[in-house]
Amino acid sequence: MKLATRMSRLGTETAFEVLMKARALEAQGREIVHLEIGEPDFDTPPNIVEAAVKALREGQTHYTPSAGIPQLRGAIAEEISTTRGIEVNPDQVVVTPGGKPIMFFTILALCEKGDEAICPNPGFPIYESMVNFTGATPVPVPLLMEKDFRFDIEEFRSLVSPRTKLIILNSPHNPTGGVLTREDLEAIAEAAIKNDALVLSDEIYSRMVYEGEFASITQFPGLEERTIILDGFSKTYAMTGWRLGYGVMPAWLAAQVSNLMVNSNSCTAAFSQWAAVEALQGPQDEPRKMIEAFRERRDVIVDGLNQIPGFCCLRPKGAFYVFPSIEGTGKSSQEMEDFLLNEAGVATLAGTSFGEYGEGFVRFSYANSVGNIKKALGRIGEAMARL
Repeated sequence: MKLATRMSRLGTETAFEVLMKARALEAQGREIVHLEIGEPDFDTPPNIVEAAVKALREGQTHYTPSAGIPQLRGAIAEEISTTRGIEVNPDQVVVTPGGKPIMFFTILALCEKGDEAICPNPGFPIYESMVNFTGATPVPVPLLMEKDFRFDIEEFRSLVSPRTKLIILNSPHNPTGGVLTREDLEAIAEAAIKNDALVLSDEIYSRMVYEGEFASITQFPGLEERTIILDGFSKTYAMTGWRLGYGVMPAWLAAQVSNLMVNSNSCTAAFSQWAAVEALQGPQDEPRKMIEAFRERRDVIVDGLNQIPGFCCLRPKGAFYVFPSIEGTGKSSQEMEDFLLNEAGVATLAGTSFGEYGEGFVRFSYANSVGNIKKALGRIGEAMARL
């Protein structure tokens, strides 16, 4: 029996592979500090949990419309209208079990052989994986440390062509924590219009901006009707296991993405959607506390890494990752990932997990306690001193 050829083009997300290695070491009695997974260590706020329990008790355990319950689609439309300063209608919203389906469905609906898709590199690996899966060609835009991990706009312009079907953005950015400026976004918007390209704007970390204000490319003239916003509840509300994401897009595309939901998941869990309504419309005190905690953790890990010989770390402006250069250590990214896990008991990700331009870097998630971050820093310093 043979698999379809397209399966050979499908990539993976190595964070889960490293997690499995770390769990295996823990089963042997090793203590591992987990800085590999991009998952908040906070519990979901109680008001959201209670909303889900209430929904379950009231019988919200049945199928829902494939695009999501009207109450949640309306709440999302209101949220995006307010936070992005654009007019959004519920028929532009599709609710999915997690944010990844919006990547999957958008790229599947738009890209095919002969098309090109601009992808940030280093970048979330599922972007390139899905572009390859469709038979289209991913075109990487290098995100360089000397550019604060933003697009080099002149290089970006040189890569956009009439074959460009989709431009993928992620700001704040995973894995670097970089944030695109309004000037960056304006130049990208101009290129998208000039070449009749659509934009997939992954804004899952939009609440996690520590310097300046978040800007969405939809705020530029002509981009609202050619942009797919990806957002969700996993990061802001510590709801990774709830599997709740959504896309906001032109209504004509939302209908097609909804059809892909029909053909794959049928719908997102009903009680989770009612919890999401509460997340958006209920008190925002807990999410604000989480973001302030991430800010403190960012400063601890950046300051600590910069004291370790061979490491050089920028202070990220958003998300909850740092992406230090390790070129001064003489080790490759993969060598450093293995070294830190096996010799220091600290789980990280090689920069190459996010693309070829990640060589010479490792990613740390600081979605862990200050105590654990300090413990990891101590272990790394000791392990490096033994080299």
